[in-house]
Amino acid sequence: MPSLLPDWLEDFRARLGAEVIETHISWLLLTGAFAWKLKKPITLPFLDYGTAARRRHFCHEELRLNRRFAPDLYLGVEAVGDSGECAVKMRRFPESRRLDHVCARGELSPAHLSGLARVVVDFHAVAAVAGPETPFGEPGQVLAAALENFTELFTLLPAAAPQLERLERWTRDEFARIRPALAARKAAGRVRECHGDLHLGNLVLLNDQVRPFDCIEFNDDFRWIDVASELAFTYVDLLDHKQPRLAAWLLNAWLAEAGDFEAVPVLRFYAVYKAMVRAKVAGISGNAATAGGYLRLAESIATPPPPQLTITFGLSGSGKTTASADFLSADPGATTLRLRSDVERKRLFGLAPLARSQSTVDGGIYTPEATRRTYARLVEAAGLILDAGWSVILDAAFLKRSERDDFRALATARGARFAILACAAPVDELQRRLLARHGDASEATVEVLEKQLGWMEPLGSDETERVITPLK
Repeated sequence: MPSLLPDWLEDFRARLGAEVIETHISWLLLTGAFAWKLKKPITLPFLDYGTAARRRHFCHEELRLNRRFAPDLYLGVEAVGDSGECAVKMRRFPESRRLDHVCARGELSPAHLSGLARVVVDFHAVAAVAGPETPFGEPGQVLAAALENFTELFTLLPAAAPQLERLERWTRDEFARIRPALAARKAAGRVRECHGDLHLGNLVLLNDQVRPFDCIEFNDDFRWIDVASELAFTYVDLLDHKQPRLAAWLLNAWLAEAGDFEAVPVLRFYAVYKAMVRAKVAGISGNAATAGGYLRLAESIATPPPPQLTITFGLSGSGKTTASADFLSADPGATTLRLRSDVERKRLFGLAPLARSQSTVDGGIYTPEATRRTYARLVEAAGLILDAGWSVILDAAFLKRSERDDFRALATARGARFAILACAAPVDELQRRLLARHGDASEATVEVLEKQLGWMEPLGSDETERVITPLK
């Protein structure tokens, strides 16, 4: 318990019989089932809790904002006696269920992160949009926030000056490259009233579902951000926890749910920015070693390996989706993104990934024209990803030579390596898998397989040298 509490807070604590935990901006009073959060009377460059009126205001803001995604955890605002102070009352949960602890125990799974991606996409879809009259998400504001980190870090970590200089140059150069994309995202409504602090410590696993909590209420600039910046924080935190496999899975699950591939050009900038924010916080706390770790992480994000374009090849049921997922998981830097033809085809027709289209083999969303549109979209999105310096794997059958040639030419034009992930299985096994398949975006049937067997064009001799086999 803190040694010196205001009299009114000590009275409140005694009445509750609560344990007290102190942070740099709050007091938390903990009982068996509930927690009360009170704001300290402080003013900082990024926060003003200087008056009781302002503290009351931000208690109500904390309740309003967090009820957007955790209404069952945020119960209300209570007056603290006649002191004029308020507390946010919350339902308490086991600290062991916070995602940073779950991840540290090795219990965080891809399924948990797929669920989180859906939660975040659904939340962002209804979050308020920053209007064109607001400064939020404007390119100049984004750059100013990024550069402010360096202003403080040069003072906090003077021994890291060469590293900071490299990262500051990269930040300025990358900003110049993506400035039009940042402006386009603001105009497209991608800057929204987000959570603002979506690291693993602000996510909790309850009833096997990941739930956000404790969003930023005290600073509008930190909360009204690009949805890509929101996801970049969780991605960086997973990398910091030495979980590139899970970082890649979350990023790809989010892109598959949202279809926001226009976010890819700005993702790396935001990821480096978030790593620098964590470095600054560690530096302010006097933890130079932790700050140095974040600087190294920022440099690794800023210097990815040369991009590669990989396509899958194989009949329906041959394991392309599983093999491409394994391929993502094996990327040590989490710098590979996946495009699935089944998902993007359905997106073109306004269908969710797991929705059934009720199409016939050659009808509905599977007509030749629909297939042409789907592959055109894959070419467009793959080019966008490569241009942004990310690698991409395309999960599709690619049974026709012309389709494979189009993507090989795309790789060549973008200066990317090209590979083919070839998948195969005996026909009777393919049939068995298709009959047993459920809960997947693919709608392929045994009838589809039989047609594929009739018109599949095998890999040519010049293609076999590009073949890589699925991971075992």
